[in-house]
Amino acid sequence: MRAMPNPAALPTSTAAVAPPDSALPAVPLIDQYGRQITYLRLSITDRCDFRCTYCMSDAMQFLPRDAVLSLEECLRLVRCFVALGVRKVRITGGEPLVRRNVLWLLARLGALPGLDNLVLTTNGSQLGQFAPTLKTAGVKRLNISLDTLRAERFRSITRIGELSKVLAGIRAAGAAGFTRTKINVVMMRGVNEDEFVDLVNFAVAEGLDISFIEEMPLGAIERERAPISAEEVRGQLAAHFSLQPSDENSGGPARYWRLPDSPTRVGFIEPHSHNFCADCNRVRVTARGELYPCLGHNDAVDLLPLLRAGASDAELKQALQVSMGMKPLQHDFSQQMEKPQVVRFMSMTGG
Repeated sequence: MRAMPNPAALPTSTAAVAPPDSALPAVPLIDQYGRQITYLRLSITDRCDFRCTYCMSDAMQFLPRDAVLSLEECLRLVRCFVALGVRKVRITGGEPLVRRNVLWLLARLGALPGLDNLVLTTNGSQLGQFAPTLKTAGVKRLNISLDTLRAERFRSITRIGELSKVLAGIRAAGAAGFTRTKINVVMMRGVNEDEFVDLVNFAVAEGLDISFIEEMPLGAIERERAPISAEEVRGQLAAHFSLQPSDENSGGPARYWRLPDSPTRVGFIEPHSHNFCADCNRVRVTARGELYPCLGHNDAVDLLPLLRAGASDAELKQALQVSMGMKPLQHDFSQQMEKPQVVRFMSMTGG
């Protein structure tokens, strides 16, 4: 269920009194615990050309198009976030590259003053077509979901995906000049735990970074398997690689290890075993305009009605400021594995 802040504190139409943009100071987005928000994850579609088992149900109902943020609304929201100190934006989905005219948005974001880092998360299926134009548009870096290197297993996890298209997309990204491309691996017990060494070797051979992600209990999906901890996987990898701790930070939640004689970084995102909330610098906006201050909670600010009621930029910025009071101290995914409290699917929130 979506929560809304005090209506008196959040204008919902142009009839509400708000100072003009020129009179509204660009106060950074700082929550009640002193954490500054510099990173926005923006989903531009809930649709995808895959149906990954940990991300969607097998009978997904997608949003009608008029319930999704327009590309112009996405651009306007990002401009407001950047004016309030956001310096990194990750475009997600669903699969963002299935969104019609996505390059229109990316080119404008890539040229936006004050935005230092425009990143795209993708399943890789469309990169063979889009990689060169993404580079031209100003996308700085790519994250590609890749949970297995086995074609049959890939089809089982994604339900309809083709591994060969993703591998070709990774090669196309390299040919287009993308560097520090990262593959993301969701660790699933009994599904892909026998491939983690192979996936690191693949990353080294292709000049990629790699992050292993502890599976999160999101969406109304039956999960009978126990999560795999990052510590468990580091132990598995240590038998094959000399992992050296690194203090490098990509601006997100991953903690990195280095491999000797290789540029590859091995990262771990550990929402269960290593709560990273104390350093959280990000918020998420879904494809239907809901601002979630925390992935692990249900409280949200609905921005779409403001946008479509003709709210000024000053009113939108005020709504973003108000949302900071809703950001909790931390999530607690470990206690939600048996009965998740967050029933929205990852494809809705954005990867």
